[in-house]
Amino acid sequence: PESAKRAIDAFVQEEEPTDGLEVSAPEAYGYEFQSHGVIEMLEKLLDKFIAERTGLEKTEMNSKHAFDMLMQDLTAQIDQATQDREEKAELKAKTLQAKADALGDLEDTTTTRDADQKYLDDLTATCEQKATDFESRQQLRAEEIEAIEKAIEIISSSSVKGHAETYLP
Repeated sequence: PESAKRAIDAFVQEEEPTDGLEVSAPEAYGYEFQSHGVIEMLEKLLDKFIAERTGLEKTEMNSKHAFDMLMQDLTAQIDQATQDREEKAELKAKTLQAKADALGDLEDTTTTRDADQKYLDDLTATCEQKATDFESRQQLRAEEIEAIEKAIEIISSSSVKGHAETYLP
């Protein structure tokens, strides 16, 4: 700092006695300390350095705290992302299994439906055939009954009845 430079320059520029013989006897109150400026400057520098160190330590602690918080946050994000990925993988596996099961069920159902449809078609054809056969037999029976009734009528008639008594024992 500029004030420190001035104090050092003032100390250096103090005049020293040039001739050793011209030195006068010391005064009665003793030696006067002349380094007050330097000591004051050093004390100010010490205070300034301590303040700077304290500030730097606070800054370092704040930076360390910010770093720790960032690491904690990133670790939490990584853990959450890992958990999400595992949940998605599990969900995907379940979905794929459900899809496979559904496809198997669909195939079974389709096969069963096709078999049932074939059975229904066969049964319908059989029923239609039997219904047609029944109708034709009914018609045949009706014609047979009509023929029998005619035969009974003919046999019961008086002309046939009279001859039957004659020729039959």
